[in-house]
Amino acid sequence: MSSEPIIDRGNIARTHELLRPFVRKTPLFEIDGSEVGLSSFRALFKLELLQHTGSFKARGAFANLLLRTVPQAGVVAASGGNHGAAVAYAAMRLSKPARIFVPSVASPAKISRIRDYRADLVVGGERYADALAESRRWAKHSGALELHAYDQAETLLGQGTVAAELDEQAARLDSLLVAVGGGGLIGGVAAWYRGRVRIVGVEPATAPTLTRALQAGEPVDAEAGGIAADSLAPKQVGRLMFPLAQRYVQQVILVSDAAIRRAQATLWDALRIVAEPGGAAAFAALLEGLYRPSKGERVGVILCGGNTTAVNFGEDFKAS
Repeated sequence: MSSEPIIDRGNIARTHELLRPFVRKTPLFEIDGSEVGLSSFRALFKLELLQHTGSFKARGAFANLLLRTVPQAGVVAASGGNHGAAVAYAAMRLSKPARIFVPSVASPAKISRIRDYRADLVVGGERYADALAESRRWAKHSGALELHAYDQAETLLGQGTVAAELDEQAARLDSLLVAVGGGGLIGGVAAWYRGRVRIVGVEPATAPTLTRALQAGEPVDAEAGGIAADSLAPKQVGRLMFPLAQRYVQQVILVSDAAIRRAQATLWDALRIVAEPGGAAAFAALLEGLYRPSKGERVGVILCGGNTTAVNFGEDFKAS
C-alpha cells in the first residue's frame, strides 16, 4: 500500500487479514430489548470493549504500525486515553518505542493502561487538542512517526475492520449505531458498508462535532466537553472521514450526559457489561428512544470502549 491508501472495502479487507494475528475477534451478543427495559425487539451488541486495551482503538494502532515504516525513534501519539493505550500496547507487542501525550481530562483507568504498556507518558493540557499540539512538536523534534487517533488513512482502515468482522458474524444487519468522536470508527464502518446498512452516528450533545460539520458542509470547531470528553470530544471530526460521513451516514443523534450515564448503569445492571461513557453512547440513543427501530429491523450497536473506574471491584473485594 502507498503512504496514503484509499479508504475502501478492498483495503479494509486486506487490513482485516493483516490484523488477525494481533487483535481479538470480539463477541456479538444478541439480546431481547425487554432485557434492558425497551419494547420487545432484538438488538445485536458488538462487544468491542473486550478488544485488547479495552477499546476498538487497538485495530487502528496495529494497522499504523504494520502498514507504515516505523523509524528508529519509534512512534508518538496524542490521545484522550484509548488511542494512547492502543498505540502503547501495539508498540510494546512489536518492540517499538512509543511516547504518548494525554490531556489532564484522561481517565485514571486509561492513564494506568498506558503506563502498564511501558510507553513514555506525558500528561498535560486540558483537552485532546492540547495533547495533539505537544505530540506534533515532539514528532518534529525527535523524528518519531505520528499516529493520529482518527485522521490518518491507516487508522480508518484499522477501525473499519470492526465492520468487516461484524459482517462475518451477522449475515443480515439493517442498521448500526456507532459513537462519534473524531470519526475514525464511523468513517471506517461507513467505508466498509457503503450504504448496505443504515449507519447512525451518536455523539454527546456536549461535543457535537459531526453534527456541526454536516451543518457547515465541512469539519468545523465544535464544543468539546461532557462526561465522554476523554473519548468523544475533539474540536473537529477528521478530514478523511468527513466525505464518507456525508455519503454514507444517514443520521446523527445527540445524547445528553444523563442519557449516557443511564446507558452505562443499564448495561451494568441488566447485562453486567462495564462500558465507559463513550462506549455506552450509542446504546443511549436506543435506551432514550431517540432511535426507534421499525418492526422487524435488525439493529446493531457497537459498544466501543470499557476503560472506566465506574465499577470499583477493588473496594468490593476488600469489603467481602
